[in-house]
Amino acid sequence: MSFVVVMLLLFAGLSEAVGRILPLLARRPGMPQTLVAGLLLAAGFVEGTVFALWPLTAWNLAELVMSSPPPDTGLVWTPSLVAPLLLAAVLAFPLLGPFLHLLLFVGVGAAFADHLAVTTGLGWWSAAGCVAVAGFGLGLAVETVRRLVVRISAPRAMESII
Repeated sequence: MSFVVVMLLLFAGLSEAVGRILPLLARRPGMPQTLVAGLLLAAGFVEGTVFALWPLTAWNLAELVMSSPPPDTGLVWTPSLVAPLLLAAVLAFPLLGPFLHLLLFVGVGAAFADHLAVTTGLGWWSAAGCVAVAGFGLGLAVETVRRLVVRISAPRAMESII
């Protein structure tokens, strides 16, 4: 993966994290800035890593579906595939367009499905299924971890001693 692609993935992850953390900040106005910056950087790294794992996971699912293993060229990110993710991440802000956010992810997934179908010899629909299952699985895993972190970090009500 080239340096440009890695940087674009990290920026897409950071942008996605900003869209997720800003509503949290609106509900908790007294959060320390260092905590917010730490959460933002950690979440951006996690989101960028998930974006980076999407084609690898889809490739591995395609290998499971195929009867003979495909050539070991792999499915990789290119700058033209990452650029729409930056826009999708910006649109992750809650009221700015969840439908557009989903539409851009479907567009990026369709481009992945094209490339996966050509590279592996699978049909387009089978490749699209691999890409969709990979994206859904990674998204579900991240959402589960995100909710767990919110639950753990939520302030608890203090019991009275009286």
